[in-house]
Amino acid sequence: MTTVTSPLAGRAIGLAAVPDPVFSGAMVGPGTAIDPVREPSEAVSPVDGVVVSLHPHAFVVVDSEGHGVLTHLGIDTVQLNGEGFELLVNKGDTVTRNQAVVRWNPAAVEEAGKSPVCPVVALEATADSLGEVVEDGDVKAGEQLFSWQ
Repeated sequence: MTTVTSPLAGRAIGLAAVPDPVFSGAMVGPGTAIDPVREPSEAVSPVDGVVVSLHPHAFVVVDSEGHGVLTHLGIDTVQLNGEGFELLVNKGDTVTRNQAVVRWNPAAVEEAGKSPVCPVVALEATADSLGEVVEDGDVKAGEQLFSWQ
């Protein structure tokens, strides 16, 4: 079983509340979302694993069980072309849970007219393979968001 922890501090809101139909409809996969605190912060890895995809606005870490977890920093933030995002690891790196991956500022994302809400998605998972999904309340980085069978 994989335990997926929050890459950010903020408020869990669930995928259905994400202002993007691709995520809210769970087309990418099941999971939850974090409305992050509005201060410069580091998004950390939600699992131990290998960084298989890395962009300023999103990253995927695959753990030893082959479970890939997508952390997407904000909605439509790809349109910012990396502005305000700093990569702290490289694609192919092995990372540990809570290791900083990307430094960013959710407040700046919001000022640029984008939603800073961050989907955290279990890629290629079925909804019934996730348990204990946190969809409301405050969370700290490193606190459990869901388990993945």
